[in-house]
This record gives sequence, structure tokens and C-alpha cells, in this order.
Amino acid sequence: MKRLHSLKTVQAVALSAVLFASVSAFSPVVLAAETNGSATEYKQFLKDNYNISLSASLSKGDFVNAVDRILKLDAKEQENKFTDLQKDSPYYKAAQALLEKGILSENKLQGDQPLSELQATFIAVKAAGIKELAYTYSKDKIKAALNKIHIDYDQDNQLTLQAAQELAVAVDTGLLTSENLSAFKPNDAATDSFVSDLLVQILTFQGQYKHYIGTTFDENIFRKVNDAWQTEDLITPSDLRAVFDEALKKNLVTGYNLKDTRFNANFDKKLSLTYGHSDITHATQLIGLLRSEGIEAKVQLEPKTSAFIYLKEWGEPTQTDDYKVVQIDNGNYIAYAKEYDIEFEFTSAEQKDKFQQVIFQYAKKNSKDETGLIYASWWQPLYYSLTSIKDYKEIANNKITKGHYYAQSFSLSDKSADVVTGIKKINPALDVESYKFWVDEPFYNYLLGDFK
Repeated sequence: MKRLHSLKTVQAVALSAVLFASVSAFSPVVLAAETNGSATEYKQFLKDNYNISLSASLSKGDFVNAVDRILKLDAKEQENKFTDLQKDSPYYKAAQALLEKGILSENKLQGDQPLSELQATFIAVKAAGIKELAYTYSKDKIKAALNKIHIDYDQDNQLTLQAAQELAVAVDTGLLTSENLSAFKPNDAATDSFVSDLLVQILTFQGQYKHYIGTTFDENIFRKVNDAWQTEDLITPSDLRAVFDEALKKNLVTGYNLKDTRFNANFDKKLSLTYGHSDITHATQLIGLLRSEGIEAKVQLEPKTSAFIYLKEWGEPTQTDDYKVVQIDNGNYIAYAKEYDIEFEFTSAEQKDKFQQVIFQYAKKNSKDETGLIYASWWQPLYYSLTSIKDYKEIANNKITKGHYYAQSFSLSDKSADVVTGIKKINPALDVESYKFWVDEPFYNYLLGDFK
């Protein structure tokens, strides 16, 4: 049995869990679990979504600012609670907000001091929202957790109980990733990789990191996709729907989508594509197709409701829980249909590029009775990238967001200004976001009026 190492010379003060003696660097241990992402992936996510670029040398104040930015906190209290900060300090607003939320608990920040791994961990425990869990830890649970990083809590019980509880919960919950646990040295300055890992773990605990139900190669991915589909309902925010319904009536748009930001995948734009459809069997076969072609990707099923004009000459529409219609003045209907977007994040740009080849061969209809395609393939499959990609066509999205819902309508780029102007005439108070993105050529041709 491997001998446990002792604690001897750490000098770190947690903001709410003070170490009253010094302790030595923890001996590394390799854990079986692997992290789901790399430091490079985490840094890119923080840069893309929060404009955070970490320097190689970080102060405690830098970390406080970064935590405040990802949690989007604002202090309500105006009185300066800190003895070592002035209101013009670059750390002041963030420190006030974190103190108010209980993430910091002392009125002295020492923001210019180098950030240690232990200090960062204690702050992260509170920012992740797991401090109450930490304080349930008995000494036996603390001992078992700290054993994983070769700390003998019985022999060298030099952490306060609260500090030991916080460190133990960081170990057990994965707040400290396996890579960071294997080389954890509490006195060492926290590196940019260590800090980016912690920030992403905080986001994960708060539900703000990437959202996905699995990968194309997961054994249970088909069950998860079907479960997600079965629990999806029509999205019906009346205020957004009213605006775009009026746009439909005025022929400003030919259709629009309603979506919910709470299901956003938050994937890397350079590695991801969004694929839209209405049939869940098509989705499961598409994932199976990608597996058979060796394409690995994260998968998120995002609920979507599509709205369009249903012409009266098509006959009386049949309504279901997943398909509703409302008749308008000219006798036509506006139909609301349950659909989905599948968001894929590929393991490489090459895999993303390969996706279109697979779709064109196995999931795009070119003739009425064509065989050799997956179920319910469309004449104009719809998939798009938020970054430029070879052989895709640029179009525009015209989008209105209210709360966690949004409505959007795609248009040719040169028609976007007309769509925005028309929507603003319907409701001048609306903020209409318009941006370009890149879609497959068959769908682009559909926007031009070509059914193929």
C-alpha cells in the first residue's frame, strides 16, 4: 500500500476558510477519470463567450474579475466594504459583487497578490454554488477525499475544518479536474490553464457551459435524442409570435422559427453546424449515418417551432399537440409545427467539412423516387455554420429576443434590410438583430425560389 504524504508548509489563506498552519506541496496522483475538455478548448470558450484572455501571471484580483464576468454579477450595495480597495480600483466592482453573493467573505482582498491554486479553489467552491454541500462533510468523508491527493488528514490535520471541507468537495465533485488534481500544489501560483479549468467548471455547475446530450458514438445517444424529442412542446411566446405573424401576413417573410436560449449548445462556432428537420426518425438515422462514416461530434437537440402560411386550397388542416393552426383574414392559416435543430460540434475542422459530403450522398433528395437515402430526406436539407466555410452560401438571420425566447427568420443577405425595416414598422420599439451566416447551397437555392 502506498504511503500517504503529509502536509507541512502551505501558506494560503482562504477567504472564508483560514489555514492556521503552513503545509507542503501535495504529492501528485493520477486519477482514473478524464476531463471532458482540454485547456485549449476551455480558453477558447472563455475568449469567445466572455472575452476573457488570461495572462500567464495572475493575481487574486484578476481571478475575482474573471469570476464576476462569467457569473454576470452586479453589486447592489454602494458602500465600500473593503479596507484595501478604493472605488477606482480595477477589482472594486467585481469584489463588491462577489462579497455580496458570499463568494468572498473578508473585507480585505489583497487583489495584487499572486493567485495560488488553493485560493482559487476556495473561491471556485463558492462561485460554483457547492459550499453548503461542502459543510455537510464529516471528518471521515474529508479524509477519504483528501486521500485521493495523498493528504493524510488524521496525521496532519492543519487545515481548519471549513477549509478541509471545501477542498474535499472540490476533489469529490470534479471542480478540480483530474488533470489539476494530479499536479495540485496549493502554494504554487495558479497558471492560466489551471484557472481556465476552474472557470469552466464554475460555468458547468451553473449550467452555463456547453449543453449536449451526448456524442455520435455514445451507446445511448439514440435513447437520449428520442427522450429529448418526446419532452419537447410547441414554443408559444405570444408577443414574439404576434410580431412575426404580422410579418407573415404582410409577406415580409415566408416563415420563421421560435426557439429557447436555455437549450443553446454554446458550441465552438468554428467546429459546429446546426441541422434543422421535423422528423425524429431522420435525426436518429442521421446520427447513425455519421457514426458509420467515422464522424464524431457532440450532439444537442434544440427544440424549435416553425411557423409558415398554410394555404386554404390545401384543405382543412388537421391539428395535433405538435401542429396547430390559426386562420387569418384572407382564409389562409398560419401553421405552427414542432421541429428541432440538432447542433453538432465536430472534433476537427476536417470532420465539419466532411459533413456536407455525407449529406449530399445520403440525405439529400434529387429525384422523386430516389433510393439509398436516410428516412425523410429533403430536397433542400437545412444546415448552417456561424463561420465562413467553403462551398456554403452567405445569407442573413433576422432575430428578436425577449427573455429566454427568440424568433428568427432567414433571408437572402440583400433582403435583410427590408425585413428589418418591415418589422420595425410593425413595432418600432423592437431591437432586431441581423447577422450573416453560411448555409448549404440547396437551401440557398430554396430562398431563391428553386424547390431543388
